[in-house]
Amino acid sequence: MATKVYIVYYSMYGHVETLAEEIKKGAASVEGVEAKIWQVPETLPDEVLTKMSAPPKSDVPVITPSELPEADGFVFGFPTRFGMMAAQFKAFLDATGGLWRTQQLAGKPAGIFYSTGSQGGGQETTALTAITQLAHHGMIFVPIGYTFGAGMFEMEKVKGGSPYGAGTFAGDGSRQPSELELEQAFHQGKYIASITKKLKGAA
Repeated sequence: MATKVYIVYYSMYGHVETLAEEIKKGAASVEGVEAKIWQVPETLPDEVLTKMSAPPKSDVPVITPSELPEADGFVFGFPTRFGMMAAQFKAFLDATGGLWRTQQLAGKPAGIFYSTGSQGGGQETTALTAITQLAHHGMIFVPIGYTFGAGMFEMEKVKGGSPYGAGTFAGDGSRQPSELELEQAFHQGKYIASITKKLKGAA
């Protein structure tokens, strides 16, 4: 039976979605792993999103909390709002109380990726504050550490991400994930999928 890795994200302007797609490719590159990409429900009304110049949502399926237990591992992605995950993703996690009571996600590995507007905008605090959600569910946080190698030490190019997970800088919204940031996202997907597969095999 295939190892299932779910990439679950919220993206307002597309930056996180772009990383999610690359993470999916990385996870799917591991033999025996089935990677699926999902987005969480939007909580803002259309008129507000229009005023914020947010593009229409893609046709990526919207996940419900009841579908989470089907996966063996996860990579959760979201933009930063004041150094923490966006409210849309927090609202989704707030709806997982039933899974928490029955500990249906306990023992499952999970990674985190993110997008911030600036270099000091929460590339690490967003991950750190998100770990509390995983801890209460009994999930196993899987950081990428420095397994990305030389790419982690890049100093000449602007690059998001950290040992906690892949990341990108959106700036005013016009900057898209760079080739190096996409490579890091692919690596994260492959790395977490490999660990998820090992854990499933050892169970």
